[in-house]
Order: sequence, then C-alpha cells, then structure tokens
Amino acid sequence: MEYCIFTEPQQGASYDDQLAFAQAAERLGFDGFFRSDHYLHMGDGDGLPGPTDAWTTLAGLARETSRIRLGTLVSSVTYRVPGLLAIQVAQVDAMSGGRAELGLGTGWFGREHEAYGIPFPAKRFDLLEEQLEIVTGLWSTPVSRTYSFAGEHYRLTDAPALPKPVQSRVPVIVGGGGPKRTPELAARFATEFNVGFRSETESAEKFAGVRAACERVGRDPESLKLSVALPTLAAASVPELERRAENLGRTIEELHGDVNIVGSRDEIVAKVERLVAIGAQRVYFQLMDLQDVSHVEYLGEVLPHLPR
Repeated sequence: MEYCIFTEPQQGASYDDQLAFAQAAERLGFDGFFRSDHYLHMGDGDGLPGPTDAWTTLAGLARETSRIRLGTLVSSVTYRVPGLLAIQVAQVDAMSGGRAELGLGTGWFGREHEAYGIPFPAKRFDLLEEQLEIVTGLWSTPVSRTYSFAGEHYRLTDAPALPKPVQSRVPVIVGGGGPKRTPELAARFATEFNVGFRSETESAEKFAGVRAACERVGRDPESLKLSVALPTLAAASVPELERRAENLGRTIEELHGDVNIVGSRDEIVAKVERLVAIGAQRVYFQLMDLQDVSHVEYLGEVLPHLPR
C-alpha cells in the first residue's frame, strides 16, 4: 500500500504553503505529494494569493525534496499541447531524480477556461486519447530516432522525442467515472487507475470495470495499480475535527458518510482497511486547508498504523 497527500492549491495557497506540505509529507513517511492542476478557485473564498502552475510548482518541489513522489491529479488536456507536456514532465523527472508522475484527464471546470482564455471544447475524450498516445510515444521512442503522429487534433512531424525521462517509464495516472472510454484508456496507456470521491461500493465497481478492460486488450490486470482519492478530515479529538471542518466552512456531520475519510486514528485505519479489501493499492488523502500543516502531522501519526 502507498499513501499520498493530495492538495488543491487553487483554493488559496502559495508555493511556500505547498513546499511546507510536501516537505512534511516526506519527513513523515508518505509516499507522494500530489496537487490538482487548476487556475481558478471553486466555491466561496477569494483564492488568495492566486493560482500557481502545477508543473512549475512541481519543478520547484523536485529540487527541495529528495524522496517523495511528485505529480498531478490530474493535469487537463486543455492546458498544454502534448509535445510540450512531455518535455515538462521529463524535465521535472530529471530534476527530481526520477520521481515524477503524470495524472492526465479531460478537464471539467469551464469557468477557469473562460477566465484565462483557454479553449474548452465540448468533447475532450479524443484529445485525451491522442495526448496519452503522444506523450507515451515520445518517451518510448529510442534515442536518435524521431517520432511522428497524425491525429484529428495533433500532428507531430519528426519530433526528436527529447529529453527522455530518468525513469524507464514515467507513471501515468488515468481516472474517472466513465463506464467505457475511461477504463479502456487506462488499460491501454496508464500505470495507475484512480477513482475519486466515490463510495466503497462504487469504487469496487470501477475497479472491476477497469480490470475487465485490461482483459479485453490483453493486459494483465495485476499490472495496473488501483487507487482512490478521498476528502480527508482527521484529528485526535472531536473539537479538533470541528475546528478543521469549520475552517472549510463545513460541519463534521456534513463530511461524514460513505465516501470521505473522517475521524481519528481508529476510524481512519478501519476505512483504509475497507479500501484495501476492495482492491485499492494507493490512497490519496485530499487536504483542502494548505495553511494547516498540523493536519499532515496528525496523519503522519496515523500512518504507521495503516496497512502496508
């Protein structure tokens, strides 16, 4: 089992806030630090000090950490052309000594595209398919060979396919709730399939669906890592839980349910054990308040009690 901290910096976080979280996560023994790839805050609040670019941030963190995995959950295909994305991720991989991971998805938040003048086509799954093929194709092209691609949305002609990542295969994460195309893309291109913000029953169904997709394309389902990303509210006491919920503008009652990870050590351990039972191999603890490093610290106290 692997355990990662997952953040949403667009809600209001500086680079230094993210650095504090990443370094705390590394010191405490977590396996990865991941962040969303958004440029506009959602819901109430002002989002100050403003957005930070995901891959610029991860490049900085690559030089200020030494062990922890670093990646996006997930980058949107609408933000970057695939040839340049492949270069960016390969460079962060080199800067980190081979610790980068790429989560890639269709994108969904139309308002941020309007705000920053980013095209937002109604249909984006074809973009995702082509980007996955191009990025992985560029990385896997042998040195001294070129890579070309002709698709409906992108055309590459004799790309030098450089630089190469440090890792022989950069982990690629694909996720979502789609019943057909998402699991098929994960089976073809991904090293990890992620289910976000769903109940244990729904997550188990999605895991079964992607395993079936692997079998359809002739891939060993055991070669695909399965993961979940879940909103997390953790504390040793009820008053501390209430304080953290209040900082998010929520109540404990609103956050409890069959999806989120909420409670003290024993409740968290029980939840994770159920996730392991349905097949999860990595858990992303989504923490929304990036000024509360003590939240990471408490999860670090829970970490030794979780199944490995």
